[in-house]
Amino acid sequence: MLTDEEGAALAAIDEAALGRTLLELIAVPSVTGSAAESELQHQLAGRLEWLGLETDLWSMDLPALRAHPDFPGTEAPREEAWGLVGTTPDGGDGPTLILQGHVDVVPPGDLAAWDGDPFVPRVTGDLVHGRGACDMKAGLAAHLAALDAIRAAGTRLRGRVAVHCVVGEEDGGLGAFGTLRRGHRGDACVIAEPTAGTLITANAGALTFRITVPGRAAHGSSRELGVSAVDAYLPLHQALAALETERNRDPSPLLAEYPIPYGLSVGTVRAGDWASSVPDLLVAEGRLGVRLGEDPADARAALERCVAETCAADPWLRDHPATVSWPGGQFASGRLPEGHVLADVTGAAHADATGGPRPRRRGATYGSDLRLYTGAGIPTLQYGPGDIAVAHSEREHVSMREVVTAARTLVLTVLRTVGTK
Repeated sequence: MLTDEEGAALAAIDEAALGRTLLELIAVPSVTGSAAESELQHQLAGRLEWLGLETDLWSMDLPALRAHPDFPGTEAPREEAWGLVGTTPDGGDGPTLILQGHVDVVPPGDLAAWDGDPFVPRVTGDLVHGRGACDMKAGLAAHLAALDAIRAAGTRLRGRVAVHCVVGEEDGGLGAFGTLRRGHRGDACVIAEPTAGTLITANAGALTFRITVPGRAAHGSSRELGVSAVDAYLPLHQALAALETERNRDPSPLLAEYPIPYGLSVGTVRAGDWASSVPDLLVAEGRLGVRLGEDPADARAALERCVAETCAADPWLRDHPATVSWPGGQFASGRLPEGHVLADVTGAAHADATGGPRPRRRGATYGSDLRLYTGAGIPTLQYGPGDIAVAHSEREHVSMREVVTAARTLVLTVLRTVGTK
């Protein structure tokens, strides 16, 4: 049963405006680390101010954040980063709910694979196509629509809502880290990542690694005088595959539906500088999945031990061992505390918003900002429109029905979490 205030707020959702907002957000090519990422933060600050929120827009001190021992790492080059938080001013003695979303998107990749410009949103029926459509500008648009509906309905909140718009999520979580370091906190947090109609209550982690393998250069016509770094790498590649198998035994029930919950993937391999020379160096970079509840230091130690043992058993690598380093994003795992009320409230809100069943709960195999908020003691889950299966691809799209459902669910989640006067 909906209260009168809940019904009024749901009726105030402007679906046409929600669609326009989503198209406008996609049209800003806010690739991680780009100037457009900063541009979108300033545009969103204006939207939050228009909604009547108290807005904190600040330039992050990148050297200070990078020097912090808990800095989560980055991969994309950047010269600046802007933080943005908007908070409702009506708060009394109620709790604060954070609605969090990242403004950055990954690069579009091969433009020829897209049906048109990836940053010119395209609508076909119910679907909106474009880079960032589901990951996660649809979630940002749903946040804004929910707050606009609550404002339009004249609802007075007993607690407060804080909208955290963050940069740099795709390559480590710089924006969330800087926002939390600035002192922005709450009693619970909903991140509108694409969850395909489910509640994500836990994330596995992911650590970026680099393995450097030495060889010995020689002319290709007398390759027997050299040692190819490519050949030297092959036993390491096989050992990494075996390590992945070992680390995926008995996964958490929240991740049991996935074929490989904790993926270990080598994403780039670079070797040699001349076609007719034996390559004397190979550099392989990839991601190591972190198990739920696992200390990232233990995950790093497992990979380093695997590489060391493989080198010790190889005639060349025994005396010329490969080295391991950890550049780029470092995502720990994270999870909503077992039995926390946020999952029940959000699940019931979804059911009431749709007239259907409560969404099932599961974990996700990728890293996200969830671990930074839970690590700061803020109970957090993910719920938002779209499916991660099409994110980061030329097929990226989102259903407007899902975006509207997410906005309706967020309206009810806000009202039932922070309370009304």
